[in-house]
This record gives sequence, C-alpha cells and structure tokens, in this order.
Amino acid sequence: MGRRPATYADLEALPEQVVGELIDKELHVSPRPAAPHTVAASRLGGELTGPFDRGRGGPGGWLLLDEPELHLGEDVLVPDLAGWRRERMPRPPRTAAFTLAPDWACEVLSPSTVALDRAIKLPVYAREGVRHVWLMDPEALTLEVFRLDGASYRLLVTHSGPAHVRAEPFEALELELAFLWGEEQVR
Repeated sequence: MGRRPATYADLEALPEQVVGELIDKELHVSPRPAAPHTVAASRLGGELTGPFDRGRGGPGGWLLLDEPELHLGEDVLVPDLAGWRRERMPRPPRTAAFTLAPDWACEVLSPSTVALDRAIKLPVYAREGVRHVWLMDPEALTLEVFRLDGASYRLLVTHSGPAHVRAEPFEALELELAFLWGEEQVR
C-alpha cells in the first residue's frame, strides 16, 4: 500500500512556522530558516534590488522577489529569491503563485534543506529552463554559481569566504560576501 500523492490542500494545511513545497507529488516540509540563512537571503535581496530591480546605480531590467511560490507543472517550489527579466515578466501577476519559471533562482542552504535544494529542486529548475541558479551556504561561506547547459547545470564558479565577487547574471555588481554572511566589520 503506497502513500497517496500530496496535493495543494496538503500545503495549505501546514502550520505557518514551516515552509512546504510539492515536488513530484511529494510534500517536502522544512522548518523556518535560522538566522544565518535569513541574514544571507535578506542581504542578497537588498544588494540586488536597487541596481537590478529598480535600476538605481545598475542596469535594471529585472523583477526580483523573496520566496515566490512557483507553480511549475505539478510542482510547487519556493526559492529563497527569484528573478525574472522584465522582458519576460514586466510586472508580477495579481495571483498568489507564479506559473512563469524565473530566469534566476537562489537557494540559501540550511542543514535541513541542502539535500532538497541540490538533489530535488535543481532538476526541476533545469526542466523548467531556469537559466541561472545560485546555491548559497552561510555556514560554509560559499556561493556556487550555476548556468543551465542543455538539460542540466554547469557549475561556473564557487566563491568562498569574505571575497568580493561578480556572479552571473548579476556580474554588473560586485558583491561583498562578508556582508552577505553577516561577518562584515561593524562601523
């Protein structure tokens, strides 16, 4: 006797203190992120929004969002951050969920989500044509930059530590990783 396939109703029934995703008809539940995860995701979003979403001090051309609910086929994923080029999505829909796959997704790895993010979500992003994926690990202090190459991802570079880096598709901006990790010097 097998388990019944999970449904969107199962997602809606989850308590607020968890994040639920539905992938290949299986419900994946993760605890709310710990502080290092939240700091990294929040700071990355803050760094990218001005130059890329608003076009202040940068090229613009992007719509960037925190934790959008993506409905990709029968799968429901919630990346930590996602971005769409404005020519593909000039403005967000007036719905709770997004059915257009993003051009970029970022997953901030946590001990409880690393296997889900790497082994289960990456193939879905590839299937849906998400051109770039970043995997950030605030504990290991690494940023892995992937580009879609055919049907799978190719690792372009792994940045680590407190470096200043430029990463596709946002290479117009130099990111200070120490700031993203929450390890910058307090002034």
